[in-house]
Amino acid sequence: MERASTHDPTIGSLLKGILTDVQTLFREEITLARVEMTEQVVNARTAAIQFAGAAGAVFCAAAFLLIALALGLADVFMWPPWAGFFVVGIALGLISLFVYLAARRRLYAVSMVPEETVTTLKENSAWIAKRLSSEPR
Repeated sequence: MERASTHDPTIGSLLKGILTDVQTLFREEITLARVEMTEQVVNARTAAIQFAGAAGAVFCAAAFLLIALALGLADVFMWPPWAGFFVVGIALGLISLFVYLAARRRLYAVSMVPEETVTTLKENSAWIAKRLSSEPR
């Protein structure tokens, strides 16, 4: 009589399978971290562009305020010209303030720690620890 063979995995094959799984998991975590870091770099670049826009608006506001002071003695359209330039300068100043605040809010949202990667690494390490601690059947 022939004996029925059942395929019982050896400890070596189980460890090899675990190591292969860990390598695959590690590669996927690196890929996830790379994607998250790219997203954060894009957010930081956008904030930098907004800061540059705010700086340009502040420069324009300063120019209009200086022109308003220089032409303050003139009188056009029943208003002195400085009053019109002053209103424009204040408006540009407010615009630059809003752009600055938006850029600052975006910059504070940038995280250099890849949150999803950290979470999945914790989950994966718990899964590996559980798998290694469980007894083979």
